[in-house]
Amino acid sequence: MIRDLINRFCGIYFSDDARSIVARRLRERLDAVGLSDYGAYYQFLRYHPDAATELENAVEVLTTNETYFFREEYQLRAFREEILPQLKARAEERGTRRLALWSAGCSSGEEAYTLGILVEDSGLFKGWDVRIYGNDISRRVLHKARRAVYTEASFRTTENRYLRYFVEVPEGRQVHPHIRAMCHFGHLNLLDHSRTAIVGRVDAVFCRNVLIYFDPESRRRAIDTFYQRLVAGGYLLLGHSESLLNASTAFELVHVSTDLVYRRPAPHLFRTPSATEGS
Repeated sequence: MIRDLINRFCGIYFSDDARSIVARRLRERLDAVGLSDYGAYYQFLRYHPDAATELENAVEVLTTNETYFFREEYQLRAFREEILPQLKARAEERGTRRLALWSAGCSSGEEAYTLGILVEDSGLFKGWDVRIYGNDISRRVLHKARRAVYTEASFRTTENRYLRYFVEVPEGRQVHPHIRAMCHFGHLNLLDHSRTAIVGRVDAVFCRNVLIYFDPESRRRAIDTFYQRLVAGGYLLLGHSESLLNASTAFELVHVSTDLVYRRPAPHLFRTPSATEGS
């Protein structure tokens, strides 16, 4: 089953209801490699010397990469106003002036650049070594992320005051060089544990609207990777429809203003009351 190969490769799960959609989208890849039927394409993905590359190409045509700047603004407000000051204080306790954030499943880069803008706009990290890592399994969207040029559709919820972090160009707006310098993009399969270590230790992980496409086991594996990459007391921020229910008990559930986020426990850390605790 081609769907099973895709699932084992990158964690994305397609139900039986999606069979016709998968078949329609993969037709482009069959034509590209000169095959006429899906059985032959399955054999190609299993045994051909270029199978790994073709699996990536198949994922490219099967995935949707819709995103925009300042998505889920209420969560980002809590991140800027509550979490960033905590991350700064914690880093200073460790004797470092380094902040590392990870946009896992960064798509075309809007989320990673949004984080860079929030860090810069907060004014808390002047003179710090700020690094924002953006990773995706799609090389096509990573190319767009590195170009950092966006049209109006990417600014649908962007407040005017943030537009100063962009430069007008003929094709739209390009992220300011100072923000771009913070962001480092790379190709990465979240299920490839041999390569996720290249991200290093990070203070917060954003993985929003990605895990909803994974099967339960792949979701658990990705979450375990996030736990391993986070510093003690680091935060995991998911999409509004996502949770760690039935996936992990390793994280603390924490209230921040109008949102719920997850935190890797840290010894001797002042603990914010969780959402399940009474007032």
